Amino acid sequence: MRHLLTAIDILDLKSPRRITVPPEATLRAAIEKMVEHNVGAMLVEEGGEMVGIWTERDHLKNFLVPGYDPETMRIRDFMKTELHITPAETPIIKLQELFLGLFIRHILIYRDGKYLGMLSIGDVMRAALLQKDREIKELHEIASWEYYENWGWHRKHHGK
Repeated sequence: MRHLLTAIDILDLKSPRRITVPPEATLRAAIEKMVEHNVGAMLVEEGGEMVGIWTERDHLKNFLVPGYDPETMRIRDFMKTELHITPAETPIIKLQELFLGLFIRHILIYRDGKYLGMLSIGDVMRAALLQKDREIKELHEIASWEYYENWGWHRKHHGK
């Protein structure tokens, strides 16, 4: 039986798995780290616990607010504290359902009470497409046109 991709399989493809800043970090520091790692969301970690998330969308929403100053303002004042989590063994189809059903873009992955990292909807969609591509190639190898030609041809011409 084929192994279905799980959250941990997808997370294992990411490097680094988890990028965080402390709550007292400035928004600029968070932005710099996001740019450095080419990610659209920053986890906020305090004392080994994930306490929030702040995304590029959050930055855009606040950018035009009078007095909004990424140089001095702290991420703790702008982060979202409602975090969506799922176990590391969650299958890819369930991950897709969570993203689409909850209208979310990021989900934390945990195992044994520890946060292992975060997946974005893009990570999961990319993995799903790559998995489908592999399945199509495998099916093509199994059921090529030559297979069907030979299967039907031998029956007709050998009187079977």
